[in-house]
Amino acid sequence: MAKKYFYTIFFFLFLFSARVSAQESRPATNGKTQESTIEGLSFYPNPVSNGKIYITSKSTLDKEIAIYDVLGKKVLQSVVTSKELNVSSLSPGVYIIKIKEGDATATRKLIVK
Repeated sequence: MAKKYFYTIFFFLFLFSARVSAQESRPATNGKTQESTIEGLSFYPNPVSNGKIYITSKSTLDKEIAIYDVLGKKVLQSVVTSKELNVSSLSPGVYIIKIKEGDATATRKLIVK
């Protein structure tokens, strides 16, 4: 009986110590990540129904776009030099769009109808 309690306590201590060490590995910057966000970023329309989205920001740098499905598979990758991105090849559904402009990145939800 005492052996059973020993293994149970040992198991919970192991889980607790693993959870504490995983939390300590995060960067401690007041709850914010190290990534900088894109200033003045907007993309429209969302939800997309005409097969095109328009991405704007305060900067005129080229934007690297990666679109992922809900399983995390990259379904589209492109570099946008203008404001317009053609997403007509995507099936209707929910996607994650990652926009990189210089050193700044932003991640948003994209809905295609």
